[in-house]
Amino acid sequence: MNVAKRFEIFKRLSIAIPHPTTELEHSSTFELLIAVILSAQATDKGVNIATRKLFKVANTPKAIFDLGVEGLESYIKTIGLYHAKAKNVIACCEMLIQEHNNLVPNTREALELLPGVGRKTANVILNTAFGQPTIAVDTHLFRLGNRTKLATGKNVLQVEQKYLKTIPKEFIQDAHHLLILHGRYTCTARNPKCGECCIVDLCEYKDKVIPKIHLMAGKAITEKGMAGKAMTQKSVAGEA
Repeated sequence: MNVAKRFEIFKRLSIAIPHPTTELEHSSTFELLIAVILSAQATDKGVNIATRKLFKVANTPKAIFDLGVEGLESYIKTIGLYHAKAKNVIACCEMLIQEHNNLVPNTREALELLPGVGRKTANVILNTAFGQPTIAVDTHLFRLGNRTKLATGKNVLQVEQKYLKTIPKEFIQDAHHLLILHGRYTCTARNPKCGECCIVDLCEYKDKVIPKIHLMAGKAITEKGMAGKAMTQKSVAGEA
């Protein structure tokens, strides 16, 4: 895939998704961190349902730590792997209190030392909360990279590095959310919605189905414009 095609892909995505951001509800960097930890192997919708109740009663490291594991579990038990996640969140809060003055650190090294935080979670926090040009490769970005040929690789690190190397710098800051939202709602795992895709003619997915409306879009617009121009000219001629 050449540079011009990559640029056009991200240009179109940025038009189709004018306000790319996380769908995890949060009002602080700490709330975002907890939500991202809880979102592993869970949907953002499910996490939001749980955190709406949790954050009303506890939305600081100390407040959540004071809940204890069992107390926290009562709020997040609808989320998959909630027991392990509760242990990690409590341990994470304890470390934030003891080592970071209740603040979420803004470096990868410090973030990845927190319980429950891996490379992907660190990338989300660095990008969304601190504005750093990172790419968090989740299942959507991994699938999208290999399917469209934007970033091919056998593992998430390879795909992440390929994204970072090839995404046009104009779009690198928003690229993560542009891709995840496109993958979540359009380029879905099963039955991708090629008929609704703004980059269907650019992606290199070998099994894509390009609807006739896409193939004819340019021609239809051109013909419509020419017809309108002809009618205008005819009207002017008649008045003369």
